[in-house]
Amino acid sequence: MAKAMSRTAHIRAVAKADPAQADPLLTALIADLFGIGVERLTINTDRYSLNSLNGFFSSDGEDFFFKFHQEDGEEAMTGEYYRADILARAGLPVDQPVHVSTLPGEQLLVYRRRADPRFSDVLFDLDLAPDAEATDRAAAAEAALNDRLLTVARETLSPITREEATAEPIHRLFHDRLVDMPGRHYPGGRLTAFYVGQSFALPGGVELPWEAVANARPCLNGRAHSLGLQALFDRAHDRLVPRRMGDAGGTVAHGDAHNANVWYTPADPVDLLSFFDPAFAGDKVPSLMGEVKSTFHNVFAHPFWLYHPDIATERFTATVHLDGESLMIDTDWQVSPLRARLLEAKALHFWKPWLATLKGRDLLPEDWEEVMRLAFFLCPTLVMNLRAGVPGGAHTPVSSAIALSVALAAGSRPVEGRDAFTDFFDAIRPD
Repeated sequence: MAKAMSRTAHIRAVAKADPAQADPLLTALIADLFGIGVERLTINTDRYSLNSLNGFFSSDGEDFFFKFHQEDGEEAMTGEYYRADILARAGLPVDQPVHVSTLPGEQLLVYRRRADPRFSDVLFDLDLAPDAEATDRAAAAEAALNDRLLTVARETLSPITREEATAEPIHRLFHDRLVDMPGRHYPGGRLTAFYVGQSFALPGGVELPWEAVANARPCLNGRAHSLGLQALFDRAHDRLVPRRMGDAGGTVAHGDAHNANVWYTPADPVDLLSFFDPAFAGDKVPSLMGEVKSTFHNVFAHPFWLYHPDIATERFTATVHLDGESLMIDTDWQVSPLRARLLEAKALHFWKPWLATLKGRDLLPEDWEEVMRLAFFLCPTLVMNLRAGVPGGAHTPVSSAIALSVALAAGSRPVEGRDAFTDFFDAIRPD
């Protein structure tokens, strides 16, 4: 017998079809969980909340912001959600909720409503209308945040056991999405739901089956890569299995700090960034994983192709064809100057000194680059279905081709030549 859908899963499903129908369900959930009156609840239409819902409501004359993250099959998972106190005690800037529910299937945070924008919204405006001064301020804020992240990571770094590594909820963003739970049957999870046995609608009326796309050798903008989709998923399943991820030690980390989970507060001399929605925070987060999502989603997912595929389709072009055993993808998409500035701040203020710290403490695995690349690869492929034309999806053939190109480039180095990922990994390589 199929297990009943949790309340948050049901609400998210209803909201996808008709947000107005979900409003009374959320009103009842919040009232039940926290014993408070809930008035004028509204759900935000938010492209960044790919696996969550957020919005606003009022209670006793005060205005609040709510957010919940709902992971597929979370009732079968272990570990504890929403440990904002861990981040605060370690000295990371984090907004503390006024109400918290950590029950599987009923996990929800309530904050006092703020006037500050999210960093994602600030950066999206700059993607649309570049501004040199505002870009400088954003890059300075990013650098300052990463200085703090580095300090906390160094202060909290310690060896961890396989059991401690396995217990961290961050794996729900990576390995757990490759498998069916419980039991970790592979392939499963989102991998099978999104891709296995499905067809890919690509530019120029090209339609390819999963087997052809998965097993072909990628050639991206004229550069051959040795690993295709199937090989990358297989390697991620083997290497990113939670019990193997303790080899680089563990730290306090947010784990899911993409910029839609970051407030942006104008200040002098440097604008301030602070976290919220710490659904996957922990104090023994495998040290190569804590900043993976923030690095990929805040830089390589932009401009536009992941969160705003309609805009990407208007601004970029892509072609795809099979040439023997090679999957040829050519696109004019590239990392924008704004996102390159953020990547530079992340590389110089966090990743390079962090990898040097791990190396100095004999905690840097020889395959650290592969670990990070595989995690980068899973970020876009398992956060949403990248195929075009799927029910409830937004991808077009052009944005789907760009998505495949970026994910494959993240997963392995080109056989010859360089790309944006090669440049990033060479820049952070410890001396």
